[in-house]
Amino acid sequence: MSDEGPDKHEFSEGQGFGDPYEGFDLDPPELDVDPGMVDPVDSRVVADTLDRRQIPVDAVDAEELLDVGIEYMRIERHEQATDALQRAAQFASDDGIEQEAWVNKGAAHAELEEFQEAIEAYREALRIDRDSEHAASAETNLAYALWNDGRGEQALEHAERAVELDPRFPQGWYNRGFFLLERGLAEDAVSCFDNALRLGYRNADVLEEKARALEEIGEDERAEELADEAEELRGAAESRLVEAHDE
Repeated sequence: MSDEGPDKHEFSEGQGFGDPYEGFDLDPPELDVDPGMVDPVDSRVVADTLDRRQIPVDAVDAEELLDVGIEYMRIERHEQATDALQRAAQFASDDGIEQEAWVNKGAAHAELEEFQEAIEAYREALRIDRDSEHAASAETNLAYALWNDGRGEQALEHAERAVELDPRFPQGWYNRGFFLLERGLAEDAVSCFDNALRLGYRNADVLEEKARALEEIGEDERAEELADEAEELRGAAESRLVEAHDE
């Protein structure tokens, strides 16, 4: 059964691009720097020189930068995503866009296993607004990063906060169940996994962790059934990946 940990951090969907859409340029002319002042081979020089003193806020489309960052995450270019999302947060005049950028930046760092940077990004997002539409994602993602950083007790606190903010957040229930199970509270964990399943979050990880919790409370037959179902789901997912690769 799975013991890989809570479900991975999620990133938001963003606004996306039209179809067809105009190409975007991460280094437009207004962001040019003087090569005499900086090393032209430094890939981070543009990000390092972007600040409010040098570029007017209204000259940068923070929402488009947010979409750029999310698109980078979709294609698993997480280092580029962190740079774009940093810029989006820096130039956002809207708290919602800034908070979403920080949440996604945290997710990108977590994908790179840079968990301290992820923790800092999620906390920055929550500093902006602890009750917004993005706060539940920030809380559950922060729980995931804290757990990976060896801070399980703090992780549970933030996982509980996530479902308090949004009781219909299935990933939050799954993560809370995982942390409860890690602390030996198997019955409470089963209830959390049931909530996640009722909310439509049915995948191999949820089923495997629920099976593990059922084993802990002595319900071996139900645990075995769920483990078999989880294995079937995982096999089906792997088959789809192979078919997609062959195409």
